[in-house]
Amino acid sequence: MHDLVVAGGGPVGLAVALHAHRAGLSVVVREPRTGPIDKACGEGLMPGAVAELAALDVRPHGRELTGIRYLDGSADGPGATARFARGPGRGVRRTVLHDALADRVSAAGIAIDPRPVARVDDAGDHLLVDGEPARHLVAADGLHSPVRRLVGLDVPVAGRRRFGLRCHVQQAPWSSYVEVHWSPRAEAYVTPVDDDLVGVAVLGAAGSRFEDLIDDFPLLQQRLTGPRTRVMGAGPLRQRARSRSAGRVLLVGDAAGYVDALTGEGIALGLAQARVAVACIADGRTDRYDRLAGRLGLRHELLTHALLRATAHSAVRRRLVPAASRLPWLFDTAVNQLARPVGRPA
Repeated sequence: MHDLVVAGGGPVGLAVALHAHRAGLSVVVREPRTGPIDKACGEGLMPGAVAELAALDVRPHGRELTGIRYLDGSADGPGATARFARGPGRGVRRTVLHDALADRVSAAGIAIDPRPVARVDDAGDHLLVDGEPARHLVAADGLHSPVRRLVGLDVPVAGRRRFGLRCHVQQAPWSSYVEVHWSPRAEAYVTPVDDDLVGVAVLGAAGSRFEDLIDDFPLLQQRLTGPRTRVMGAGPLRQRARSRSAGRVLLVGDAAGYVDALTGEGIALGLAQARVAVACIADGRTDRYDRLAGRLGLRHELLTHALLRATAHSAVRRRLVPAASRLPWLFDTAVNQLARPVGRPA
């Protein structure tokens, strides 16, 4: 009987497996996809995520990020800039991040089982995962988590739900900042991920096409001079879970619920949840996980919800970048609250 089955072999699931191995737990990862696994995301690791990975001896290749810059998508202005106060972030291709974690998992001798999790039964003092006994199950199987549905934790979501679209542009980065270009209907996130590669992710409404949304950003269009790769999509981004745990089943990362990619803290939060979930399992206190995981994401969720509500109004969207540039201390404070390590001392 394994102490832990991890559903999902993306970055957060692999981090769960590494933490479990370090804690002396027997662990197997259930992942039917062959790596490296790609995903439409911004590919910018906040300093907190860099710290979580370093604690696992994972240091993926990429480009150093020194902060966040907000820019008006159509006006030639200074924008608003905030430097990371507690060390740099890192722009890393999703496939490179996956490979770096997969190499550590392989070196640790952790098994990858190519079957998805299709059934979970509570047997009292253990679980039956597809008929096989396991003491615990951690679901790290993404936005549309099958395990979240299997254990009755999925909650329907009403209201506005956005989608993400991402491609890469083959050219040298022009900045060490993550640039966020704003338009009346979308944001474009520009992240340097290698010496000759820039990631461009656009967040917009359902049914939007990358080619249409990118036209909202003439300043960005001028800077994008290289050939583009194919566009990948993800969404709808807003997902809810009734709870982050159900007995011996714990949800981490996007499977535990997701607000929006607006503040770019998804990986950092997921990695912190991975660490805390394993600590709860090792201590025999899985009943504490939902509360602890809620604390981890509190500042992220509050700020993201506030920004989403405010920027749902076109008038606010138009004034956001000018307001941030006039109040640089407030913008700097908000960015560095999100950038600091999640669930660790400030």
